[in-house]
Order: sequence, then structure tokens, then C-alpha cells
Amino acid sequence: MKLKLKTVFLLYFMVSLMGLVYALMQLGQRCDCREHDLPKDRTISQLRGELHKLQEQMRKSEPTKASKKTSLPTIYVITPTYARLVQKAELTRLSQTFLHVPQLHWILVEDAPHKTPLVRDFLAASGLTYTHLHMLTPKERKLQEGDPTWLKPRGAEQRNEGLRWLREMAAAAGGKGQTVENAVVYFADDDNTYSLQLFEEMRYTQKVSVWPVGLVGGMKFERPVVENGKVVRFHTGWRPSRPFPIDMAGFAVSLKLVLDNPEARFDGDAQIGFLESSFLQNMVTMEELEPKADMCNKVLVWHTRTEKPKMKREEALIKQGLGSDPNVEV
Repeated sequence: MKLKLKTVFLLYFMVSLMGLVYALMQLGQRCDCREHDLPKDRTISQLRGELHKLQEQMRKSEPTKASKKTSLPTIYVITPTYARLVQKAELTRLSQTFLHVPQLHWILVEDAPHKTPLVRDFLAASGLTYTHLHMLTPKERKLQEGDPTWLKPRGAEQRNEGLRWLREMAAAAGGKGQTVENAVVYFADDDNTYSLQLFEEMRYTQKVSVWPVGLVGGMKFERPVVENGKVVRFHTGWRPSRPFPIDMAGFAVSLKLVLDNPEARFDGDAQIGFLESSFLQNMVTMEELEPKADMCNKVLVWHTRTEKPKMKREEALIKQGLGSDPNVEV
């Protein structure tokens, strides 16, 4: 029975009102009014009894709510990140979305030779369940200053490191338990925008679930095209002949499928646009994809990028020896 705070307040009010009426009726009365007041006393007693029952039911319902929350399949979110001026701002936005998602475990993987204090302290204060990892991208695979973002696959090593951690965690648990058997893996970049509904759409993924992604590939959206409940092709602006012409933000994978395919990984040397395919093509067929988000008609995630800050004034101050206070963390 779902109890509302309004119901409890109403019962308190009724009990108090009846008590007040009873007290007022006693003022100035010399006669014996016991018989007259017996129905009122019974009513007050009944109301108090009902209030006590409601309070008991509320207390009993709390463990039920907690157990429902923990019985949800865990969503493991793997996010590559790297040091830049907007890093903390974007991690803040993302983490505060994740705080509203029950049973979520954030695996944040830094592109760095070691864990940085900024990310370590940020995660410790985030209020989230998390795992902090690091994996440096080889120099030959890194984008250089001025390179277009699509020139080389990004985040492959960090996503693979997250997958390695998941496989080791599952092996330590014997491949069993609620957090392993029904869990879902999602690859969420730190500069995208996510609807909370997206995480509930993916939560019960059996193999690979898919949905549209907004503002990607030079288009308003890219999406799987669904006919009779099955994905038959992809609406995309580039190379629809790829094995899986899908964006990284547009799919989630069951952890069981990942564990059943220990060699599945992202190929850091994949051709442009083939990074997602390199991971998915040996685990699932197009016919097995599970369309979500109103049969792939609803956009619940968007490719959004924070504009690179222009630091000309800051650079000028540094040249004059008047740079920003080093004690202020941005």
C-alpha cells in the first residue's frame, strides 16, 4: 500500500480537531455528558488506531523500497576522460545526471600515465559508486593539435581498460550474483547530454539494445530503422554499409554477453567510423539488436560539445607574471 504524506497529515488534523471539539464541549458543562460524548470518544479512538496502522505500514514499506532499488540490474557506465580546461565542468554535469540513476556504477578511465588528483578528489566527493582507472593512449594514436576529431578513433584504450576491469570483477565473483548476471554496460562520453529515461530503457538489455543519437554525423539524428520490431538498417549520414553504422552513445551491451566473448574489444587501429563495429561485429547480428526508445523514434542522448575556452586574456596575464591564483581549482 503506497502511503502519501498528505494522508498522514490529514489524519493528524482530524484527530486534533475531534480532540478540540471534545474539549470545548466540556467547558462550562455541569451535567454528566459521558453518554453524549461516547460516540465522539470512539471516533477519536478509531482515528488514532487508523493513524497508528498507517505509521506501521509506512515503517514496513521502507525496507521494501530499499530492496526494490537494490534488485534492479546494475548499469556499468564506462567513461574515458582526459585533462583539459573543461574536464571538471563536463564531469560535474555528467555526474549530477548519474546521481539520479539508481543502481549505477561509474567506471571513469583517465587517458593518463597515472590517476590525477583532480579526478580522484572529484570522484571521492561525487556521491556515486565508482571505479577510478587510468590507461594512457599511445603517442602514435593521439590526435595532434589542430587535427579534426574524426581523424583517429578516440577512447579505445580507456574503454578496453574498463572492460578488462569488468571481466576481472566478474571472475572474482565467480560470474554470479545480481551485479554480474543481469548487469548492463554502457559507454558514455563525458561531453554528451543524457536523458534519465535512457538509462531505464537500457536497464533490461538481453544482448545489445539500440536507440537514436541526436546531433551527430552532420545530421539532426542518426538512428536504427525498425520494421516489425526488428532493426533492418540504419539512418546515417556516412558509410551505411559499415557492419554497425552506429554511434558509441547509441547502444548498450549486457555484461553477460561481454563475459561470453572475452576477446571482444575496441580496435584502436580501426578505420574511421569503424570503432563501434570492431567491438560489436563478433558478438551480435543486426537481427538480434533490441530497439528501444519508442522503437528508435525518440532521441534520449545528444552529442554536445563544450566550446573550447579562449584563454587570450589569461595568457597575457601569465606573460606579465599576473596569472590566476594557483590555489583556485577550476
